[in-house]
Amino acid sequence: MKLTGNTIFITGGGSGIGRALAEEFHRRGNQVIISGRRKSALEETITANPGIASIELDVQDLKSIQNAAQRLLRDFPSLNVLINNAGIMLPDTVDAVQDDAQLVATVTTNLIGPIRLTSALIDHLKAQPSATIIYNTSVLGFTPMALTSVYSATKAALHSYVLSQRFKLRDSSVSVIELAPPWVRTDLMNSREAEAAMPLEDFLNEVMQQLGTDALEILAGNAPHFRNNPGPQEHAFVNHFNATLPF
Repeated sequence: MKLTGNTIFITGGGSGIGRALAEEFHRRGNQVIISGRRKSALEETITANPGIASIELDVQDLKSIQNAAQRLLRDFPSLNVLINNAGIMLPDTVDAVQDDAQLVATVTTNLIGPIRLTSALIDHLKAQPSATIIYNTSVLGFTPMALTSVYSATKAALHSYVLSQRFKLRDSSVSVIELAPPWVRTDLMNSREAEAAMPLEDFLNEVMQQLGTDALEILAGNAPHFRNNPGPQEHAFVNHFNATLPF
């Protein structure tokens, strides 16, 4: 994708990977609009980066998505890049009764929300000379972590959706890109100080380098190792992965 001259909307843009992408695209001369759950994080981001805009959006609520889409198309008619980045990742109990409220929130935020938002903007994006949809999935969509079984399942489902959407849009002006991060030092699962996680700056550098090519899958750090898991031996790989985790 081209890295300058875009109008980019990023969900979950107030922290972590979303904020890092927002700031980097802003530095490269793009018009960036962000949304997120925490207003304080959004305010901090736009204050630190004059020129970045924000809009209110609850990705769990269909009406909120529809309203946000209408505002985006009204206020930013040149919108040509959508980055579905918002997500929640919480430990769950796949071996016992799942917390139903957490289950619904995770599936709605990580899977239904991105599908709804993209659906609300797809006709506009198809009408642009060049447009890009980016889905932030996870290597856990290929190698699930048993501690976060629902999160992993939503990312696997989103990967499947990306493949279908990319095929259907193959003759359009819209590129569909999957960004599948490895473990990165962010607030997700309190990973900011995790030594084994990839530093956010290193991750961002690799991601931007790959985004500047024609790559349809963005795999930074050790992500290719997990991406290559599905196959005849995937069950043994997943079992070994989970058995080596410290929790």
